[in-house]
Amino acid sequence: MLIRVLGSAAGGGFPQWNCGCPNCRGVREGTLPAVTRSQECVAISADGRGWFLLNASPEIRQQIEAFPPLHPRDRRHSPIQGVLLTNGDLDHCLGLLSLRESHPLLVYATERVRVGFIERNVFYRTLERFPGQVTWRILKPGRREELVGVDGRESGLVAEALPVPGKPPVHLEGLMRPDPEDNVGVRIRDEATGGTLAYMSAVGALTDSVRQALDGADCVFFDGTFWSSDELRALGLGEKLAEDMAHLPVGGPTGSARQLAKLGAARKIYIHLNNTNPLLREDSPERASVTTAGWEIAHDGMEITL
Repeated sequence: MLIRVLGSAAGGGFPQWNCGCPNCRGVREGTLPAVTRSQECVAISADGRGWFLLNASPEIRQQIEAFPPLHPRDRRHSPIQGVLLTNGDLDHCLGLLSLRESHPLLVYATERVRVGFIERNVFYRTLERFPGQVTWRILKPGRREELVGVDGRESGLVAEALPVPGKPPVHLEGLMRPDPEDNVGVRIRDEATGGTLAYMSAVGALTDSVRQALDGADCVFFDGTFWSSDELRALGLGEKLAEDMAHLPVGGPTGSARQLAKLGAARKIYIHLNNTNPLLREDSPERASVTTAGWEIAHDGMEITL
């Protein structure tokens, strides 16, 4: 399995357009040892020809242009065979609306995410310009789903969605009751090589389902949104705790780094980093602590082969 990180930051990217926190200010001024990051999106492929996207960020066009294997090979063509949505957050699905130029799309998502994206969404009409422009395949938690491309060909990849503690996207809060299918992680196996990827970019708590998805995976992408529970409060940027936004912090005695200390995956990578997170700073003690423990920090352009 080939894995390419197209974007590695949380919603808003790094630096965030309206943020003057020390991280954003430092990277703009060139005084911070850090690199800019676009919003989270990862491409995977079994053969290097047909690719599936894990989420579709608002910056999808630039991310496609930055990775030649995703460029068209004919006058009207795309190597993108499908998109898997792990939840309905805008930074995960707005990119679909940028892929509207009369090209067929295949989207894998839970029924909950599908309904949340298309109902009462007038912008969805841009993806209904011809019959069958968008095909949805429903990911049912606990069921293995062979990933078939928009061209009908088998990909050699098999995905299984597993429920992960989360919440409805902000724009649907108060309109839809919370549901276990609001947020999922995906476990993807390359049937030819046996390589297994566990992808969980938004995790509210470590449950048995989460640990089941992580168990035995060769590569893990895990929620690295916040270092600490009160990260935004400490910087005067908001009142919500990380847990209020359904993100388990990385640091602290109950953080993911401590709880996953015995995780046996060969590659362990934090992704979906908020612009305030000290893990973005290459010289921070927080970063040193997790890299010493065997974790990597995702960056745009990172490539992995399983």
